[in-house]
Amino acid sequence: MMWQMWTAFGIALGNLIDLCFYFIKDRPGVTGLNWRLMLASAGIPGLIVCLQVLYAPESPRWLISKGRYEEAFNELCRLRFSRVQAARDLYYIHVLLEAENEMKKGRNRLVEMFTIPRNRHAALASWVVMFGQQFCGVNVIAYYSSNIFVSSGFTQVAALASSLGSGTLNWLFALPAIFTIDTFGRRNLLLVTFPCMAACLLITGFSFWSATETGRVTGVSIGIYFYAIFYSPGEGPVPFTYSAEAFPLYIRDIGMSFATATLWFWNFVLSITWPSLVL
Repeated sequence: MMWQMWTAFGIALGNLIDLCFYFIKDRPGVTGLNWRLMLASAGIPGLIVCLQVLYAPESPRWLISKGRYEEAFNELCRLRFSRVQAARDLYYIHVLLEAENEMKKGRNRLVEMFTIPRNRHAALASWVVMFGQQFCGVNVIAYYSSNIFVSSGFTQVAALASSLGSGTLNWLFALPAIFTIDTFGRRNLLLVTFPCMAACLLITGFSFWSATETGRVTGVSIGIYFYAIFYSPGEGPVPFTYSAEAFPLYIRDIGMSFATATLWFWNFVLSITWPSLVL
């Protein structure tokens, strides 16, 4: 759930930075200074995160799996309010790992993911929702929304501002999903939001047939904005949550690796192929 919310926040922040840097003028002998600074600015939060990693605690679960119990306890003390809570969680993690190791003995987990029907069905379901997240159109909007707005008749500045509005809505409507994803269930959210997202994309697409610029601008704005509203509580957070819960515990790490690989493979395909469709 946090993945969607903070990814959406990062996209909105990126749209804001794009709009701010657009107004920077070129210097003598330097062309495209605004987009060069725009790209360079992305390294600042990355550098901050890299520095913070130096002070981040190691995973207690990983340390216990390697038999480094004393280090695991010290890290848990950093993460818990008291040493008693740290000792309690150390014991819980140890018991869970022992149970997992017992389940894994003599089993080829990679083979069982495809040969056991329950695992195979979980893999197929996770791949479908991950594929759906990429091909529902969200990344085309996230990557190229400014181009879409310009094509409909917006000025460049208005297009960047409209992209900021879309990114902000995407983030704001991820906040209610913290509650709706457990209240209404994963499947129900997809069943409700997918038709709404499809309708929004149809509105956006058919708006380009409008004979007037006002009609195009209005239709595209309404379609993209409402698309972001429906995406955030549905196909945004559900795929990762659903995939993590679909697999049995002993095979979850392998299953999620395949699911995540599926997501980023189709993300790559989409980002490479879509620009050629509009040229």
